[in-house]
Amino acid sequence: MTLSFTKMHGLGNDFVVIDTRHSHSVPSTDMIKHLCDRRLGIGCDQLVLLNAPTRDGADVFVRFFNPDGSEAGACGNASRCVALYLQDLSAPTLQTQAGLLSTTRQGDLITVNMGAPRLDWKEIPLNHACDTLDLPVQDITPHPAAACSMGNPHATLFHGIQDAETLGPILEHAPLFPERANIGFAEILSPTHMRLRVWERGAGLTPACGSGACAAVVNAARRGLTERACTVDVDGGTLHIDWRADGTVWMTGPATRVFEGTLS
Repeated sequence: MTLSFTKMHGLGNDFVVIDTRHSHSVPSTDMIKHLCDRRLGIGCDQLVLLNAPTRDGADVFVRFFNPDGSEAGACGNASRCVALYLQDLSAPTLQTQAGLLSTTRQGDLITVNMGAPRLDWKEIPLNHACDTLDLPVQDITPHPAAACSMGNPHATLFHGIQDAETLGPILEHAPLFPERANIGFAEILSPTHMRLRVWERGAGLTPACGSGACAAVVNAARRGLTERACTVDVDGGTLHIDWRADGTVWMTGPATRVFEGTLS
């Protein structure tokens, strides 16, 4: 089969976007792994499939796949890229496994309503009941971690960014997380500013993680470390996160179209 694709990135977190809304050419799991491979394929942190929507009010059904072939429920950076990709729509609504995400666009800055965080241990999910602001991970790290779901499971530690590469892969696979987890390492700079690195499940350390930034602000605000609106510096640039009074989390940041191609 022949696949047309668009390479995009949000603050260096890069994606291969394949639009299958008008065709039946859906890549297999093996093909997804191949396309994501940076040596053998195109290379990306996630592959993004655009399908025809199946819910009222949605403009497109978006699916997110990690380089290991596993599927994520949502991705903030990829959602901004999809909003930019759909240039004929000024404010597209995205259907995802995590629900409907509304977007707005102003130049290359995209704002996405990531929905309300899920804070109960069953919704994250964790494998047993516990305080989601003080996870039982003392066998791995002495630093307390907090968890929530932004359509995918996230845990955040607030002792700095230095352990992201060493602790990230260990915590991702901790028994506490039955579906694995994205692990954020945050340094609080002020009540409205933090530095963040995220180890993404199935992808590893990436220059930016939109849903991870949302989760970090939610977890920090719940702990009383920051306000609910916060600037988040990631390796690739800056995101602005606003956990609003209605419970929804809004993320604003850039998206970039890199190139287009066709793969046989």
